[in-house]
Amino acid sequence: MSNNKLKEYRVILASASPRRQQFFREMEIDFTVDPIHVKEIYPDHLKGAEISDYLAELKAGGYPKKLEPKDILITSDTVVWHNSLSLAKPADEKEAFSMLNTLSNDWHEVITSVCFTTNKSQQTVSQSTKVKFKPLSHWEIENYIQNYNPFDKAGGYGIQDWIGLIGIEEIQGSYTNVVGLPTQLVYKTLMAMVG
Repeated sequence: MSNNKLKEYRVILASASPRRQQFFREMEIDFTVDPIHVKEIYPDHLKGAEISDYLAELKAGGYPKKLEPKDILITSDTVVWHNSLSLAKPADEKEAFSMLNTLSNDWHEVITSVCFTTNKSQQTVSQSTKVKFKPLSHWEIENYIQNYNPFDKAGGYGIQDWIGLIGIEEIQGSYTNVVGLPTQLVYKTLMAMVG
């Protein structure tokens, strides 16, 4: 346990993401996994962090159980923002190829929003990281799609995967944020909540 004050609380991570769960273990935060499944639909006028904020809060609103006084529910969402468009999880190989092809040789923004909900309050924080891909060949994109799983990742890629290792030239901001959780911001927010 990283902090004695957190021992009094039950941290509920409402995410099936193995990457987010691993980060909580590595931060030495005791937590319970209780995923929430909602349709990730948002109003068309939202942009960038507004989208991930909305979806993180939407997931919190979909939690079916009553929160006890010492419960902290954590929901999150990651969006890839490129050329004024949000790139969500690709539906199929064709969409995954199109996404990676458009990210090739360009910068994009990865935004993760994290919503902290108790039985009395709710706050949402977000972090943005800029990422630059080298020019990706068609073979590199196809190899990644065939041999890895781009379909559960915003933008169709995982920075920790092969495509990230061989393809990412530069990153400005939090690395863990691109993986799916801005760990320093999450830890800081939790510590502030428990006083």
